[in-house]
Amino acid sequence: MANFFDDNKALRFQIDNPLMDEIIRLKERDFRDYGKETYAPKDTEDAKDSYNRVLSLIGEITAEVLDVNAESVDNQGVRIEDNAIIYADGTKENHKALTDAGVYGLSLPRQYGGLNFSYVPYVMAAEIVSRGDCGFANIWGLQDCAETIYEFGSQEQKETYLPLINQGYTCSMDLTEPDAGSDLQSVRLKATFDEKENCWRLNGVKRFITNGDADIKLVLARSEEGTTDGRGLSYFIHDRRDGGVTIRRTENKLGIHGSPTAELVFTDAKAFLVGERRLGLIKYTMSLMNGARLGVSAQSVGLSEAAYRQALQYAKERQQYGKPIIEFFQVREMLAVMRAKTDATRALLYENARAVDMYKVYEDISKERTLTAEEKQTLKKYSRLADILTPLLKLFSSEYANQNTYDCIQVYGGSGFMKDYPCERMYRDARILTIYEGTSQLQVVAAIRGVVSGGYLARIKEYEATEVSSEFAQMRNTLVDLRKDFEACVEKINAFGSTSQAHEFNSRRLVEIAGYLIMAHLLIIDANRDSMFTDSAKLFTKHAQEKIAERKSFIENFNQQDLEAYKNLTE
Repeated sequence: MANFFDDNKALRFQIDNPLMDEIIRLKERDFRDYGKETYAPKDTEDAKDSYNRVLSLIGEITAEVLDVNAESVDNQGVRIEDNAIIYADGTKENHKALTDAGVYGLSLPRQYGGLNFSYVPYVMAAEIVSRGDCGFANIWGLQDCAETIYEFGSQEQKETYLPLINQGYTCSMDLTEPDAGSDLQSVRLKATFDEKENCWRLNGVKRFITNGDADIKLVLARSEEGTTDGRGLSYFIHDRRDGGVTIRRTENKLGIHGSPTAELVFTDAKAFLVGERRLGLIKYTMSLMNGARLGVSAQSVGLSEAAYRQALQYAKERQQYGKPIIEFFQVREMLAVMRAKTDATRALLYENARAVDMYKVYEDISKERTLTAEEKQTLKKYSRLADILTPLLKLFSSEYANQNTYDCIQVYGGSGFMKDYPCERMYRDARILTIYEGTSQLQVVAAIRGVVSGGYLARIKEYEATEVSSEFAQMRNTLVDLRKDFEACVEKINAFGSTSQAHEFNSRRLVEIAGYLIMAHLLIIDANRDSMFTDSAKLFTKHAQEKIAERKSFIENFNQQDLEAYKNLTE
């Protein structure tokens, strides 16, 4: 039987990363639940065995159910019936298969029906599911909402809603409005406290809501009269069973047809406050969005993996001029670059996930006891690392997913343009990845802080100090030289002033240089542990060298007059 976990050795490799032992030990609180709770591991190897077994189960369901249903789901889409969104038949089957397997809520504590897995296998499950059906990954991934309830909700809210996740109850985060897309501080949906019923009432419209008919909804709403900015927004839980929400329509989209995107009207909808008032955007939504961006990155890597495998298989089978087209070097080069890009973004994905694991587990421990000074420093270190890696990851993984699905169609040639092959669907599905949960341009706005603060540079130097074998010495030296080029580029742009238009205009180039360096270093470190990454490390280092040289050349020759030309062409 096909299995999208067992057939990918790169996934097991990430489970065996050296930092995972520490993550698991902390997550399991030195294995204190062993013998007391069902499935509680006795040690790190026992925990990893559980991770591998569950991921193998998800890999089997994805290959045998989700992947098989993907085309029919794309064709059938969703519909509205009696104020309810009806999933495609294949989506219903997908959801039931995963629910029956008991694999929703992997990272939730066991007391709420979860498996207490770390963030790494949870993200890995999202990657696997996305390889089977990119659209269904949204329904799967929105269980992130449960993490927000666990982190910020009341004990009553946790006990009420978290056990429902493992039972297959779906989630959504209702943020966007017709006049508040990326600018969430402009949200106007109104929340008013109902003293008689001791609850809040929501009134207004939400738009572009993924899985908009979900059972459990986290809603960003304006709770403070007379406010117009983010400080007047709070976060609420709405239970679909309480009514009060009308589905105005579902969007007719380019791709991800199995994932419903809805416009909703809230009319005195009953809701309950999550956490404290006024922190809805500033704290809770930002936390959820970071998780969602990591989820979209996993979705992107999964789709890249699917596109690469489809293209590779076709190239081996398709005969032209008496031989398989993979024997033409331009095709082989295209495939090799797809492989290297996928490996590079996967390395960054799990580097990011481990950082999230480390700071979140210490945050969780801090609710039980006071952290030591050393533990507080570790929490701060990994929190800062996750903050700068998340936008970088989302930027590169989503852009590469678009490039890889594009190249997949190119390998197929004219056949790839037809609906007879899955690459056409994958290409359409990929297009949203650089848009939702923050466009690529917004990721640059977030990531440039890592350039200005020196966060990326410090991390790159840490990678340079990691020991590798002599086989990788030359590649490492190349990256050291490129790091010096990065420093020179930053110095050149900083000379214009950090608030100048020149700085803003070149921010993407600076962020991308940092990204190429970080991913190349991660691949070299991985290749030093396992030779299966050696070729990707070699190829991506050359790719980074080429791309950084291009950006360096632009920055070296950039002057203030260039800005005028861009302005003139857009007036």
